[in-house]
Amino acid sequence: MAEGNQDQEKTEQPTPKRREEAKKKGQVAKSQEVASATILLVCLIFFYFNATGMFEQVLDMMRWMFLESGSMTVNSANIQALMVGFIYRMFVLLFPLFMIVVAAGMIANFLQVGFMFSTESIQPKLSKIDPIKGFQKFFSLKTLVELVKNIFKISIVGFIAYLVIKGEIRGLFPLMEQSVWGILSFIGRVVFKIVFVTCLALIVLAILDYVYQKWEHEKELKMSKQEVKDEFKQTEGDPLVKARIRRLQREAARHRMMANVPTADVVITNPTHIAVALKYDQAEMFAPKVVAKGRGFIAERIKEIARENGVTIVENKPVAQVLYKIVDVDEMIPENLYRAVAEILAYVYGLKASEA
Repeated sequence: MAEGNQDQEKTEQPTPKRREEAKKKGQVAKSQEVASATILLVCLIFFYFNATGMFEQVLDMMRWMFLESGSMTVNSANIQALMVGFIYRMFVLLFPLFMIVVAAGMIANFLQVGFMFSTESIQPKLSKIDPIKGFQKFFSLKTLVELVKNIFKISIVGFIAYLVIKGEIRGLFPLMEQSVWGILSFIGRVVFKIVFVTCLALIVLAILDYVYQKWEHEKELKMSKQEVKDEFKQTEGDPLVKARIRRLQREAARHRMMANVPTADVVITNPTHIAVALKYDQAEMFAPKVVAKGRGFIAERIKEIARENGVTIVENKPVAQVLYKIVDVDEMIPENLYRAVAEILAYVYGLKASEA
């Protein structure tokens, strides 16, 4: 059956259960390009407002490094202290940038898939080290798309760098007369311009990639007609089994209803198509109750049981039809039928009294 499902064309939209199972396995529509573009944009903004301050921090750190190393006695303890101090200052310098990068990546992924935690993708599986499947993935359409996408990204970055440098080529010659700070400012401006234009291009690419990943994900989730039927059977139950259960329930209810016929006071008939059995106990009931009803074969069976147990059968077509239509089994008759039923019961009680 599983092989048959794989061979069938998947044309049906995925069910909520299929989507939920895929999400539990970590299979969601997510583009890495969105996270990459977001991180690049956030870093660009961070450096735009903090580049000068970070550069001054780097200069201070280098001054401290040279002063400490020039005045210290060379031994293992001093070198260790120097390296610890250097690592600490480097950590203080880069920690804000690190936190911004982490936050940007988390926000980008959250906006795509929401909050999700799944260990399915990191669980060890023998199929992951299968060389045949690995070889198939290497030549799959998804791998080809990723290759084309990466080549396209590299081409875009290279083309943007070429255009920017070409536009700034005239500014290279005056650099010979500039100070070191002027040269660094020029390089920083050109690099910022390259990164800014690249970031805009990657944002467009990220949007297109997300649309593609969404389409690819929906395509992978699609189901065949047989898979939809199988899932329906698992969640709702096999229709044949449910129909059999309902049939057995109706038969059980019919047997219980037939068992109540001998306790009835009267059976009102149509006369041939409908039969309704009524019972009235003044001590326990405030109105007569329908204990059994039916039409066709069931009506004949009710009358047969009534005759076998000495229950009076009265022919009253209007009352029988109304009772059959509006009163269910084990329900009291409505007030508008009190008088008609009372007359029938009085007639039945009169017959029993005369026979006694």
